[in-house]
Amino acid sequence: MTQASALNDEEAAPPSLKARHALLKRLADVVSLPASRINAFERAVTGDLLVEMLRLGSTEERRRVAARLAPLAELPSSVARLLLRDEPEIARLLIEQCASLSDADLVGCARDAGPEHRLIMAERRGLSEIVTETLFGFGEMEVMEAVLRNPTARLSQVGVEAVVGLSRTHPKLSGLLLKRPELRPAGAYVMFWWCGPDDRRTILQRFAVSREVMQEVSEDVFAMAAAEGWSDPVARKALQFIERRQRNRAAIDKSPFDGLEHALSVAAQDGLSRETASEIAFLAGVKPLTGAKILGDPGGEPLAILCKATGLSRADLLNLWRSMRRPETTADGGLHPDLERVQITYEMLAVDRAQTVLRYWNWSLSSALTPSLLRAIREGEDEVIDEYSAPERAAMMVLTEDLKR
Repeated sequence: MTQASALNDEEAAPPSLKARHALLKRLADVVSLPASRINAFERAVTGDLLVEMLRLGSTEERRRVAARLAPLAELPSSVARLLLRDEPEIARLLIEQCASLSDADLVGCARDAGPEHRLIMAERRGLSEIVTETLFGFGEMEVMEAVLRNPTARLSQVGVEAVVGLSRTHPKLSGLLLKRPELRPAGAYVMFWWCGPDDRRTILQRFAVSREVMQEVSEDVFAMAAAEGWSDPVARKALQFIERRQRNRAAIDKSPFDGLEHALSVAAQDGLSRETASEIAFLAGVKPLTGAKILGDPGGEPLAILCKATGLSRADLLNLWRSMRRPETTADGGLHPDLERVQITYEMLAVDRAQTVLRYWNWSLSSALTPSLLRAIREGEDEVIDEYSAPERAAMMVLTEDLKR
């Protein structure tokens, strides 16, 4: 603002407020001086005086000062604290334009101000992980969606996990989260259970990863574990996730069926009983709880993953579909869209990648499911979950609704 325009402002002010307006502008000018003209202590003291005047000033006065200070590279914390908690249209000037705001400034604003402030903040460029995590903590869907749409915002894994859990009851979050680079396979595999067909396809295309590198580096460890009689449960569980073989060969000797294909053929004719479903799970190398979750899924895509991971053919997939008495054709004789979608899912997956998804489900839904964890899930005791255990967190999110029924 030029000296002439400043004089015009002062002349236009009512006589009783002329001095106030002039002083507000001069103090804002002092705060705006470069470091070569004013030291940090002088700036801070000037800021304190400015705050005291703004507290008793009008909305328009605070707006003018906010607009004047927003471009500054250094802003007194007392002034920032006051203006960030002001009315949304005033706070917006700093939130959107002031690059010198610290994470502490933004977190404090998020906690002390209202939803409108948080929504404005969600669209700010360059939000850090601590700020986005704070914004997510309020559980405001509009704010969370805005953060997820903000390509310059960075998300913490704690924040991502919070969104994954909320996406079960707010499906719109799933599609937004799937576009974020911070999402990891663990979260995607969990969301798969409640995502729609399009999002499920995205998850399989992006997150169904190979275990080839893990298999290469641990090839000789299998012999070591075998020599120890597989006595170490920690190593055994990890190697079960890594190994190439999916089917449980030992289960064939105890099964009333000649193999997995035979079990599916019988089930297609007689229907899928609880006993047959358990046998299919054992033969496929997964626990009954995992098998029940897969067979009970209304979308059907997990059936394709189970069949591809275990080396079953497309005909076997059809037998499994028939065993559940799911529709194969439409009223006009065409292929039912649900079956067609499941068959496409089967064709698009490589065996190794399908095994990764299946193993992760089995790992999280069964291997990590101790009696204490089951009790915690039933009673909703989140604090019992080990914050470092991805399988335990996954089991909590996937099974909470099932175990409460």
